[in-house]
Amino acid sequence: MSYLNPLRQTLKATHIAIVGVLLCLMAVPIAVPAQDQLIIISPHPESIETEFGNNFEKWYEAQTGRSVKTDWRDVGGTSSNYRFIESEFKRVPDGIGIDIFFGGGTDSYLRLAEMDLLTSYKLPDAQLKQIPQSYHGIPVYDSEHRWYGAALSSFGIMFNDQLREMLKLPKAAKWEDLGDIALINKIGAADPRESGSAHMMYEIILQTHGWKKGFALLTKLGGNVKKFSAGSNVIPRDVGAGQVIYGLAIDFYAYSQIAALGPEKIKYVLPTDGTVVNPDSIAILKGAPNMAVAKKFIEFVLSEQAQKLWMLRDSDDEGPKWKGGLNRASVLPALYDELGDRCVVTNPFDLQSSPFPYDADKGSARWDIVNDLFGILIIDSHKGLVDAWKAISKCKDAKKRDAAIAALVEMPITEQEAMQIAADKWKDPTYRNEKLKEWGQFAKQKFKKAKDLAK
Repeated sequence: MSYLNPLRQTLKATHIAIVGVLLCLMAVPIAVPAQDQLIIISPHPESIETEFGNNFEKWYEAQTGRSVKTDWRDVGGTSSNYRFIESEFKRVPDGIGIDIFFGGGTDSYLRLAEMDLLTSYKLPDAQLKQIPQSYHGIPVYDSEHRWYGAALSSFGIMFNDQLREMLKLPKAAKWEDLGDIALINKIGAADPRESGSAHMMYEIILQTHGWKKGFALLTKLGGNVKKFSAGSNVIPRDVGAGQVIYGLAIDFYAYSQIAALGPEKIKYVLPTDGTVVNPDSIAILKGAPNMAVAKKFIEFVLSEQAQKLWMLRDSDDEGPKWKGGLNRASVLPALYDELGDRCVVTNPFDLQSSPFPYDADKGSARWDIVNDLFGILIIDSHKGLVDAWKAISKCKDAKKRDAAIAALVEMPITEQEAMQIAADKWKDPTYRNEKLKEWGQFAKQKFKKAKDLAK
């Protein structure tokens, strides 16, 4: 078998050569495109996540020469996002592995800033001077640059005008109109414990009408609600589909339905008894793992290029590609004149009457207790509330009716008591649970009393 030796030697030499080549290749660096990452927690719908994610990735590569992947985390509405962020920071105080909180009104951002859970980042001066520091007394960005308004949002009433006329129901021009007993089972609204925009609308009613009258109106409105959804995004679709006739809505959800179904069918109004325009915000979270990328994202979101995505048509070359567009208002006043008729939204800086001067500090301070009061007295007790409200609707005696309504809208605490409790006791779970149980019993008793008085 000696004739095999040369063959073995040749194969051995070939094997050694191949191994040598492979080792050389391993030693030579292979050019792999650099990719960065950005992790965002947001209550925004898919349309906004898609448009801002895709456009940022292109913008970032053009700016830096590096690719980036945006990772969007969805845990529900603004209130759910806030609770998640707060609880995670209690578990991991130095950072929760998320870079950006994007979406929701200023209340959540004020509370996170107060807890020192946001990172201050001042935009370049040339960019910052394009943004007004305040809008009718409402901050558009934080004086310490811990959060910025990324868009402006109004809160109002939308209704299916086609069905409203068919059913001979009244028009709704103000919040107070939603307390009309003729609208039982005709209104769509959301749970403020899940939806930040729902909370904002209830807080607006409390601030514009006062605590006592405001909660009286919210109680009547609650009696007219067909069902409370978890998110505010459901309500405009229900109005469009005729599941309800009226809905409490943030502007861009209403505008989307108007674009889809036509202005002759769907109407949206800013209530004359309390118009509020509020920034929808963005911030870098404390301990952001991708800090440099997070800062670039803030710059992008506040850039003219990104702000145009909010308010241009999907057919516009500089607009979003998402069918129907995003239908939101920019925080850059100069853009409205520049774009003119290309804008699909009304210029909020040109409002004829000044919006109500919403007190964001008050709203932030009592956020949790207002949510819990509304939740226990109106949502968790909804069946009892509706039964009592229906009984009152059948009462023909004016005196009995008035007495029954007075009983229905009673509150267990005053505004002063609520503010005091919110400041010092509401974080104590034992105290809070005892109060919720007490208020639940209070609700049952007052609804029974209202029904008895209406007989």
